[in-house]
Amino acid sequence: MVEAPVVPSKRTCPFDPAEEYGRLREEEPISPIRFKIAPQDPNGWLVTRHDYVRQILADNRFSHRNELCAHLIEPPFPIEKYEPEPSAPGSFVRMDKPEHTKYRTLLAGHFTVRKIREYEPTLAKLIDEVLDELETKDRPLDLISEFAEVIPARSVCSMMGVPPDMVANMSTHFAAIFALQYTMEEFVYHMEEVQKLLVQLVEQRIEQPSDDIFSHLVATGELTVDEIANMAWIIIGGALDTTPNMMGLSTFALLEHPEQLEKFRANPEIVEGSVEELLRYLTVSQFGASRAALEDVEIGGITIKKGQTVVLSLPAANRDPDFFTDADELDVTRSARKHVAFGFGIHQCLGQHLARATLRIGLSKLFDRFPTLRLAVDPSEVPLRERAMHYGADKLLVTWDD
Repeated sequence: MVEAPVVPSKRTCPFDPAEEYGRLREEEPISPIRFKIAPQDPNGWLVTRHDYVRQILADNRFSHRNELCAHLIEPPFPIEKYEPEPSAPGSFVRMDKPEHTKYRTLLAGHFTVRKIREYEPTLAKLIDEVLDELETKDRPLDLISEFAEVIPARSVCSMMGVPPDMVANMSTHFAAIFALQYTMEEFVYHMEEVQKLLVQLVEQRIEQPSDDIFSHLVATGELTVDEIANMAWIIIGGALDTTPNMMGLSTFALLEHPEQLEKFRANPEIVEGSVEELLRYLTVSQFGASRAALEDVEIGGITIKKGQTVVLSLPAANRDPDFFTDADELDVTRSARKHVAFGFGIHQCLGQHLARATLRIGLSKLFDRFPTLRLAVDPSEVPLRERAMHYGADKLLVTWDD
């Protein structure tokens, strides 16, 4: 029995998962781990093979309920006794059916392929405005804080109905939460501040409805203020942490693979598929997805006992050579269908189509506007988010020619 790391082992390449995942996938694709903090039996399993990961994510015998799953991520402050509670009403991500279905259904219609296609002209205009702002700034500049973080924040907040003057404040609190570097007092403070802002916005929409997701949720008449605020926490928080990391890391990866960038820029017809390949190759959900077995389940000759937690390594699954040819290579012409960067099954990322559109339009416009875009530091000097909830670059200093 090996002890699961709280954070991934040191990467040898900024774009690759820790090498240990590859060894486990080949030799022991369902391997035993021991959690430092767990609700019940601390013994669990780490799953690294693509087919096993998809199988478990689609299996109703595994639960995503917060009070049942052990957590691989250890808080940066000491915990004397770990007693996870059920998710708060509205916080549907770590719920099972039927509660999960109830809340997700109320949101799903706002994030369909058709809805996002209709939103794309607005998104493209927003991205152009951010690029216009970049042209006025001194160089080198940090592409993460000036571009990758700005676009998803303005985009999802506009869809939700967050006023522009509140976006920066909300983003600051969410960034602190997802960085996983805080004291307990700091964590409580940021969580409380976000909740206050979200409740305030719900109450505003009760008094002054508008054409935004907050208002539509209020109009259902089915939800309390806290339920709507908790649903909004998931949508906004998810967008502010995942898409910026993918945008920044994708830019870094393309700059470090100039032959792939050339193909990306020269062939607009492959951009949509290239985004899928970047999602597969980079997979920023570095800690994976956790599920708790509701009964004994046998997979691959291993019996996962009732109550045990399995951690599904999405980065390892997306580098499975039995599923993707030359899986450790970035190939923007590849068909990367069935990657699990967004998860799989009923918990697959609700905002995946918005994320895809943001990456597709954002990366295309960035490299079209600045064809000489390049790193302003040595690649080894780019700071990486190895301890954060989602992997990415903390800062990406770039420049370009006029």
